[in-house]
Amino acid sequence: MSSIFNRRQFLQTFALSAVATQLPQFAQANVSPKTLLKPPRLQVGDTVGLINPASYLQPQDLEEIRQNLTALGLKVKLGKHVLDRYGYLAGTDANRAADVNAMFADDSVQAIFTARGGWGCNRILPLVNYELMRSHPKILMGFSDITSLLLAIYTHSGVVTFHGPVGTSSWNPFTVEYVKRILFNGEAIAMQNPTITNTLVKTITPGKARGKLIGGNLSVLTAMLGSSYLPSWKNNILFIEEIGEEVYRIDRMLTQLKIAGILNQISGFIFGQCTNCEPKGNDDSLTLMQVLNDHLQPLGIPAWHGSMIGHIRDKFTLPVGISVEIDATAGTIQMLESAVTSSIR
Repeated sequence: MSSIFNRRQFLQTFALSAVATQLPQFAQANVSPKTLLKPPRLQVGDTVGLINPASYLQPQDLEEIRQNLTALGLKVKLGKHVLDRYGYLAGTDANRAADVNAMFADDSVQAIFTARGGWGCNRILPLVNYELMRSHPKILMGFSDITSLLLAIYTHSGVVTFHGPVGTSSWNPFTVEYVKRILFNGEAIAMQNPTITNTLVKTITPGKARGKLIGGNLSVLTAMLGSSYLPSWKNNILFIEEIGEEVYRIDRMLTQLKIAGILNQISGFIFGQCTNCEPKGNDDSLTLMQVLNDHLQPLGIPAWHGSMIGHIRDKFTLPVGISVEIDATAGTIQMLESAVTSSIR
């Protein structure tokens, strides 16, 4: 089941209002902004919990995920329901949420990685114990549909989360370097596309800006609008990425962010990669750059397209909630602080 089909079909089929009508067992607690809390850094020999809060995982993919994480010097502990299947989901909402909560509560687990994206994280947001995460801060990493968890946990617990590879991603040298430097070494690094790549930076509006780095997958983020699981956008840097959406859909979702009052609050904008987003047999389509220019140039904030973020082999690891400075001309993201603590456990 392709991630393109999963996300678009399921986000259209299950409106967020369906989730909002559920009794929020944990989210009804105090949702006021919390002091930023950084999780402890990873160390060789640590145990990572592998969970699957979205679409189901093929059993044959599990061994490769184990090998990739073991190659980082990590031990792997599987969530109880990591191979469950409930239709297109990796088990029931209650069981997927139970794995999330259990890994945060488990003192033998130092970090939590997600197996894959797809669809399903929005459904479990009311079932996640955010106070537990505040009292047991740990690295949580993923992208695509995992955007929901990353943003909700940051919003409700104040814990920094990480937009980076999932288990089924390509753990190639480029991707692994950013994982190690940010999660293991605790470096405050500058992220910039290498000059040898074909991934070019296209400046929309030049300039520099500072703010907390917040974002994720565009369609997942827009499906969360109107909920209590999104953070403040005021004077922050928004990054987004997408896959398999035609240009008119990107236009529609950016328009949704605009009329929701989000775009006019941010201090800077990064559009990563839009993989397989070309118009399909429509000669009348606008280009992606035309759409981005239409929405972003009137804002007068630094903005660019092309950062190595998204459904691509080589990807950055982005700390959600950490202060950064961006340069839209150079296409750089400079972390202004470490995203993890250096305390020895």
